[in-house]
Amino acid sequence: MTKYINSLLLTLFLSIGFANITSAAKLKTNGGKELELKLDDPIAAILDSLQTLKLFECSTYSTDTCALNTYNYSPDFIPYFDDLTLESRLSKLDANSPFDLVYNESVKHYIELYSHKKRNVVSKVLGLSHLYFNLFEEQLDRYNLPLELKYLAIVESALNPSAISRTGAAGLWQFMLPTGKMFGLEVTSYVDERRDPYKSTLAACKYLKYLYNLFNDWQMVLAAYNSGPGTISKAIRRSGGKTTYWEIRPFLPTETQNYVPAFIAVNYVMNYSREHNLYPVTVRSNYFFADTVRLQKEASFMQIATVIDMPIDEIKFLNPSYKLNIIPYQEEGSMLCLPANKVGSFINNEANIYKVKVAAIQSNFVAKQLNTPEKFTHKVKSKETLSSIAAEYGTTVSELKKWNKIKGNTVAKGRQLAIYKLKPVKVNADSKHLIVASKVIDKKKENFTAEEMKQIDLEFADSNTAKDTTIVASDSIEKPDLKSFVTHTVQPGDTLWNIASRYKGATVEALKKINKINSSKGLKVGDKIKVPIG
Repeated sequence: MTKYINSLLLTLFLSIGFANITSAAKLKTNGGKELELKLDDPIAAILDSLQTLKLFECSTYSTDTCALNTYNYSPDFIPYFDDLTLESRLSKLDANSPFDLVYNESVKHYIELYSHKKRNVVSKVLGLSHLYFNLFEEQLDRYNLPLELKYLAIVESALNPSAISRTGAAGLWQFMLPTGKMFGLEVTSYVDERRDPYKSTLAACKYLKYLYNLFNDWQMVLAAYNSGPGTISKAIRRSGGKTTYWEIRPFLPTETQNYVPAFIAVNYVMNYSREHNLYPVTVRSNYFFADTVRLQKEASFMQIATVIDMPIDEIKFLNPSYKLNIIPYQEEGSMLCLPANKVGSFINNEANIYKVKVAAIQSNFVAKQLNTPEKFTHKVKSKETLSSIAAEYGTTVSELKKWNKIKGNTVAKGRQLAIYKLKPVKVNADSKHLIVASKVIDKKKENFTAEEMKQIDLEFADSNTAKDTTIVASDSIEKPDLKSFVTHTVQPGDTLWNIASRYKGATVEALKKINKINSSKGLKVGDKIKVPIG
């Protein structure tokens, strides 16, 4: 009896943890009539989250398409197949699957979505599958679950570990916060284990096992994973006691009605990608050879990236569970995932990582190319490395190598190294680092690379910066005030709306008020207007 009550309570709790999303919203007109507004398909929307990942080898196919292109398709050819062919292929997959892989109009719609409309994104999914499917299959097999469930993560997140849905579900397996905690995933201000590929996969296996014990039907398990077991139980009652997915489908939320057809379509496309002239765009090769190290102190991604000479976006991709780009201190040591070829550099320079002053690194990014840097000379001492020297001066190993034309990763004792730094200006942190950065960037935006701009945005939002911080600025840049605004030069085609959309915290009304203008018609190319930010 106790076991039954616990199961009932868990079912009720999980049903609350999921948000049912309808595909339409109601809007009343002036005449009182209701108009139905169709919302974006969440399954299609989650695919678009891959567009922001810049971790692939290139933007086009990066595998040997000559070897994979067994049908000799031209690169831009998009094959189309009739219903009979699609149904025949699915029936072959169905014969070897515990899932009911049927073919119908709903399934056809999602086959077209994955193989035609979202081809470029699906190629990236194919590349990411090589990174994650071994992990998925190993754990699914361990829990005696069907291996086809690996495709569920594609429907959920498009294999983007940092994906967040509009309802707040996160990670590869898109756990809502209560459900994730119920299955052992920790979520704090610093860490979100729903985004941890390994831990979230274990939790997903446990949850899928639990759902199968409830419904004893894999199609129903898929529907319950999407909308919660409570929603499925209600649909069963409303259908008059029907027990299969297709029978209760009309009584389910619209998203759940589309969810199982999307899963069937993913099964098809992943198995027949070559037939549709689809090939993987693979992630950077060093991700396939990753290893973990244990940190003994708190460290930011910026500190680690500076010392081991690795882009922040790569560290973030390999460690998606750290929400603020900071690895917090834990008594047992916090885990950090790195490419295998960077592990040695980390171990040899771990002490230097904790010594790096984040503010000094920020200063170098903000100050770059704003005025003539001051040249210093550093004589290499015994046991010093490029990493330790870079940390001392708040620069990167790459910069040291470029300044001194160093090809390898070592430097001889006694060598004179040229180091370039700008004269710092003391600015109190209470006046907001972001304002300084914004003014500098607005003035010299063309001198920063996209990666540098991204790192500036990340690090100047860091609330852990010291109270009294050294920030570099040229004399021509006025000191920031507490009104928090930047100056924008009006460009051809600018409107108040698109100007406001470029700056965090800016609104059209605020632009009108602070600049005393009535509309976009009052803008002239070359005018300088104030933009409130923050």
